[in-house]
Amino acid sequence: MVNLESIIGRNRKDLEKFGLKGSGFIGKHLVIREYDWVLTTKVYFDLLRPHVMLISGKRGTGKSYASGVIIESFCMLPDEIRNKMAFIVFDPIGIYWSMKYPNEQQLSLLKEWNLEPKGFVDKILLYVPEKQIDEYKDAGLPVDGGISIALKDFSVDDWILAFGWKRTDEIALVLEKNLTELLKTGEEFDVNDLIEKIRNDDEAKDEIKKALVSILRVVDEWGIFSKKGKKIDEIVEPGKVVIIDTSRIKETAIRTMLAAKITRDVYFNRVLARKEEELAKIESREPTYKFPLTWLIFEEAHNYIPSERETVSTRPILTIAKQGREPGVSLVVITQMPNKIHREVLAQTDIVLSLRLTAKSDLDALHSIMQTYMESDLEQYMNKLPRIHGAAIVLDDNQERIFSMVVRPRVSWHAGGTALVNV
Repeated sequence: MVNLESIIGRNRKDLEKFGLKGSGFIGKHLVIREYDWVLTTKVYFDLLRPHVMLISGKRGTGKSYASGVIIESFCMLPDEIRNKMAFIVFDPIGIYWSMKYPNEQQLSLLKEWNLEPKGFVDKILLYVPEKQIDEYKDAGLPVDGGISIALKDFSVDDWILAFGWKRTDEIALVLEKNLTELLKTGEEFDVNDLIEKIRNDDEAKDEIKKALVSILRVVDEWGIFSKKGKKIDEIVEPGKVVIIDTSRIKETAIRTMLAAKITRDVYFNRVLARKEEELAKIESREPTYKFPLTWLIFEEAHNYIPSERETVSTRPILTIAKQGREPGVSLVVITQMPNKIHREVLAQTDIVLSLRLTAKSDLDALHSIMQTYMESDLEQYMNKLPRIHGAAIVLDDNQERIFSMVVRPRVSWHAGGTALVNV
């Protein structure tokens, strides 16, 4: 039987029932002595049940590297388990595409861990804004497809949140009037249609129309909005990891709108699928409607769910944090500033993997997550972490434990290291 402390996120009941089934090897326990440290037993990560997870740490400590290890664990699951799940990674820094390729740069380190380089070209799908596909391909990046969202799927409230307007602002009122009129037609429309509608609005001031058209022109340049948009079942694919690379979109507002739409659709479809799964059990049959259990990973998550303001993606992500477990939607938020993450997301977190943090505000944020049985140990564990890549503390509410570990080396290529002049 597997040691209870060895599978992050798996309680004793599931441990006895499943053992290591549906888990992935992500590192080793770190035992810290007075003058040195040693790695001991393996640490696994539970992928069978939904979780709300925070990955935090100072810049350069290995947050994205650690999240990549979890993604690799999913990719290496047996087909019969993996094909019941899917991953979506919102990647505003453009580093996860490299997981298609094997990690040939750390051969000696992989050998120390009895691992071999492995790429996941058949399991990692790279999606970019439709209008940017040619740019990515010209740069030699392995793009699998374009992604877009229908303009009609966003309300005036979404636009107001995205651009920080007030509902009473003239620019918001002009947008509301013209967007509402287009929506009432029931027909599909794109940004150019909306611009034309605004330009023909005789009741709006010219300076307001010019300002709004200018904003919409910039929005259109990022290549996210279209008449039809990509349907969620065209994005989420069982057994696959979809990387949504928005690194060439400069506007955070556009990224949050894209994240909001996809998050809403994933939740809605999983709720439907969950009901059908239960009904199929009652009626002793196979479900007629299927949608995989989905993991949503947000890199630079403080931009999607900030603590100090609301964005378009705030409410959809909060819904996943609060209600996603029952229908089967997991949430992973990655940040170097946990104090900047929305408090309600932190409150729902059941797993924390934190690499080195030193700012008091960030440590206080972790304290807000912890139960009373952990509070006295956090800073002691953090201060004792050795200055090695991947050293982390784990807070696991499922086991009511805190312990130290070192994240294993990646078997796939990691493109997230600091840039260096080639000499």
